[in-house]
Amino acid sequence: MNEDRNLRISRPGEVAGGLSAVTSALKMSFSQMGMLRAASTLLKVNQKDGFDCPGCAWPDPDDRRSMVEFCENGAKAVAEEATRKRVTPKFFKEWSLLALAEQSDYWLGGRGRLTHPMYLPSGTQHYQPISWENAFALIAKELKGLASPNEAIFYTSGRTSNEAAFLYQLFVRQFGTNNLPDCSNMCHESSGVALSRTIGSGKGSVTLEDFDHADCILVIGQNPGTNHPRMLATLQTAARRGCKIISINPLAETGLKRFSHPQEVMGLLGKSTELATHHLPVRINGDVALLKGLHKSLMEKPNFANLAFIQKHTEGFEAFRDNILMESWEKIVEQSGIEEEKIREVAQVLADSKALICCWAMGLTQHLNAVANIEEIVNLLLLGGHFGRPGAGACPVRGHSNVQGDRTMGIWEKPSPAFLAALGKEFQFTPPSAHGYDTVEAIQAMHGGKAKVFFAMGGNFISACPDTEFTAQALKQCRLTVHVSTKLNRSHVVTGKEALILPCLGRTERDIQARGPQFVSVENSMGVVHSSQGRLEPASEFLKSEPAIVAGLAKAVLGQDWDFLIEDYDRIRGRIANVVPGFENFPERIQRAGGFALPHPVRDRLEFLTDTGKAKFTVHPIPEWKLEPDNFLMMTLRTHDQYNTTIYGLDDRYRGILKGRRVVLVNPQDIRDRGFSDAQIVNLVSHFEGEIRRAERFQIVSYEIPRGCIATYFPETNVLVPVRSYAEGSQTPTSKSIVVSFEALG
Repeated sequence: MNEDRNLRISRPGEVAGGLSAVTSALKMSFSQMGMLRAASTLLKVNQKDGFDCPGCAWPDPDDRRSMVEFCENGAKAVAEEATRKRVTPKFFKEWSLLALAEQSDYWLGGRGRLTHPMYLPSGTQHYQPISWENAFALIAKELKGLASPNEAIFYTSGRTSNEAAFLYQLFVRQFGTNNLPDCSNMCHESSGVALSRTIGSGKGSVTLEDFDHADCILVIGQNPGTNHPRMLATLQTAARRGCKIISINPLAETGLKRFSHPQEVMGLLGKSTELATHHLPVRINGDVALLKGLHKSLMEKPNFANLAFIQKHTEGFEAFRDNILMESWEKIVEQSGIEEEKIREVAQVLADSKALICCWAMGLTQHLNAVANIEEIVNLLLLGGHFGRPGAGACPVRGHSNVQGDRTMGIWEKPSPAFLAALGKEFQFTPPSAHGYDTVEAIQAMHGGKAKVFFAMGGNFISACPDTEFTAQALKQCRLTVHVSTKLNRSHVVTGKEALILPCLGRTERDIQARGPQFVSVENSMGVVHSSQGRLEPASEFLKSEPAIVAGLAKAVLGQDWDFLIEDYDRIRGRIANVVPGFENFPERIQRAGGFALPHPVRDRLEFLTDTGKAKFTVHPIPEWKLEPDNFLMMTLRTHDQYNTTIYGLDDRYRGILKGRRVVLVNPQDIRDRGFSDAQIVNLVSHFEGEIRRAERFQIVSYEIPRGCIATYFPETNVLVPVRSYAEGSQTPTSKSIVVSFEALG
């Protein structure tokens, strides 16, 4: 489908939110749900007696929630799930696999909710209905027929609840493997690695309340206006009381310029608040250079650091200091793309700060040196002693509603010995101890024939992963691929020899089990665990909850009877309480409106659980990019009409790109100097270790972006990201730094 034929380009926006956000949210909500259904459903989003938004993991205020506690993109996420459209067996009878493969991700997602378990027999082109009993039997047959449990891969999306995730990892480990890759591998794995190494905890160290006390907030490699819109209200409150907000990003994103709060009358009338007091348009992957420039400038100031904190709580400062002082300003400026004067100006703001929060997202985590990027953020916080006190700390902003909770529940290919010991003791078995496959390793294992069954608990694996053609071939090598899903997506049309689609309940829907209505729990980006309970009638009588699906697997594959756990989810929570630290008395504590905060040693008592008991300064070289004359450094990003791989529409309103997605954002001077023209159609070609990958027919769009850098949307350009190009230490795909060139057409 040629959805880009009506592509229009306008000026990027200057103000986020406001009436346009309300209009966009209501338009989609009413079209998908109808007016009454939309109103009743949206009023339950992120409420203490409602359901957690299926979108981002930004936390909910505990004591000052409004009736409308959702953002534009949250409303779209709810509308996508609560739509009245249905994908029935009749649809699959009419649409062959080949015909579906020719459709766009936007078209596939727009068909509606899946209603029945569906089966694709080997050698056929059409899915057909299958009973749950037969679906479980088919999965059991394939899993039991493997030569080793390690020939199976069990993927997890961040949407999965704590209860489902805990049962899922238990089933997988009782089956005999730690092959539990998840979406964290592709986003914030670098954050977890860096924070664990340096401060002894892989989670962020701030709460939502800390934003009320910060005098400076640094937002680096993050676009909250599109990816975490509710964060804008938090930043607006901070800005209004005089907090300095520093934006570091290759693009000057609208969401950090000005914000009109849609829930304020003056905001609807157009009155806006300036957010970022400073913006540094760093080159793609110039973050280490820029941060070292900030460190160098800080060290030249009197009383540049909290020396008492450094002496008492850290180690490695001398080596860090010596390395920073020897760095040349010439190299810092060249690799960051920021003038020395501008770096010094921002450094002065940081020097004056008594309570600094550093926020980041995938703009930092998806580079070869991603772990170093985040460890340099930690260096900055350690210099000022910005840990363990109000208004200060590290804030990795997770992009999925329970991605952090899933990891807490044990969804990890590298489980700790302590977790495995507790799990084994509780359920009287010996869990496997060998590390399993992460996402990149899982793709390679399937491609090489080492893994033969792929099971996905949620997500859209093919569209989320790098190296699209390689990943597709990997999935096609499998004997069986299984996807637990709410809606049709690209992964359903790239299958193994046989395939199953298992439809599950959504967050918005009632979950009725033998002992009555059930609720689940989730953990937000700041470690608060709270309940979530849908109210809508399920989209189909044939849907099962995710915990019930796992229980069905356990019965068919292991002969385990977990029906008693599914009857009452408090029984699952009771077992979690016995295994996972911080969840003591879980069934009782989750009843508290708003939930409870998990302990964090750094935040709660300034304790660093590293091997030495101290936080660690680290030393990193500045990455040097010396591109060939016709090459660019490309990063992928989302549109404003998108959440992860889910495409809500074809507009990127804030960037002024409407009715299309196959665009490449290029500096105007680069367009002229390279002999191209604005609006020209080109192919994009990536270059990696002598290999060529190609994405066809993208329109050049003149945009304010650093020289030598370009930006494109994913998943359209995931095909350019090599599966073997990943972050050192975390193996996160390097989707934010890919060397490409343009190939003129005609």
